[in-house]
Amino acid sequence: MNSDAEHQPDVVPLIQLDRLRKGQAIIRREAEALNFVASHLSASFTNAVSLIETSTGAVIVTGVGKAGLIGRKIVATMASTGTRAFFLHPTEALHGDLGCVADDDVILAISNSGESEEVLKLLPPLRQRNIPVIGLTRNADNSLARECNVVLEIGRHQEAGDLGLAPSVSTTAMLAMGDALGLVLSHAQGFSQLDFARFHPAGSLGRNLCPVRKVMRRGTEVRIASETETVRQILSDLKLPQRRTGAVMLTDDAGALSGIFTDSDLARLFENRREHLIDGPVSEVMTPNPSTTTPDVLLPVAVRLMADRKISELPVIGNHGIPLGLLDITDVLDVAPDPVQPVIGVVGPASRHAESA
Repeated sequence: MNSDAEHQPDVVPLIQLDRLRKGQAIIRREAEALNFVASHLSASFTNAVSLIETSTGAVIVTGVGKAGLIGRKIVATMASTGTRAFFLHPTEALHGDLGCVADDDVILAISNSGESEEVLKLLPPLRQRNIPVIGLTRNADNSLARECNVVLEIGRHQEAGDLGLAPSVSTTAMLAMGDALGLVLSHAQGFSQLDFARFHPAGSLGRNLCPVRKVMRRGTEVRIASETETVRQILSDLKLPQRRTGAVMLTDDAGALSGIFTDSDLARLFENRREHLIDGPVSEVMTPNPSTTTPDVLLPVAVRLMADRKISELPVIGNHGIPLGLLDITDVLDVAPDPVQPVIGVVGPASRHAESA
């Protein structure tokens, strides 16, 4: 028997509702600040990009407190996207670490107020060496800005929260400006997916950005036979000592890939009562000119091809169409197909060894 309480709507305690509204207000304030920064981006931004792009050195980022923490994140963004960058703590710099700065480096100094004493003390020795400084600060009317070659202004913002004191809105704006600077530099320098993969070899990100050659089956893990052999010969002779693959790559007289024969092709022979063909040349029942990829194609691109063509095996070929390996769907189930990148490094049309999922 249902009680009346079971039909009562959920009641949100007032204190929880108040906290929810406060959280929303903080996020909205930071979002408004980002819109302001984006709409007020000026030629100074492109000047900063050009200054770093034409430099032969690294970007040395410095800042103290919360600005320093933001600086470390900007360094991480730049370093992972093709721009050499390092963080230099201003206090340590004043006690000898300035020796880490080369004459061809560019300094990115971060201070919301532009009056951080530790950062300002760095400017005279940098000026003596004619090292260019980009200031990331609230406006051009402060001590830091007046000493910089280029000023990136984020605007003056009221910090979020009831007290409006803890760096929040300002640091969000700093981070966004730093990300914009790093990623536009990356684009200007022609940084590619392959470059990104080289800088991220570990973890799930590295797995998703590795080339096909790192995952494909090769050697004794694949089956390769001549297109002139019979199906029976191939299936009886090519017994793999290791993990089994459901496809045989077939080659012509020159050793180039000419077709593929899969477990599904074999099943269809029996389903269509054509089993007598297993004693004829496999060339009569193979899929000619199958879809292929090359070893340097990024794995998500190859996986997307397999998903689009509904195939479980994808031959990997080298020069002159020589088969080098095979990509098996069971080895890449954890890799998400890239939804944006075009399919590159693919040879051959959609083949008739397509299988339903």
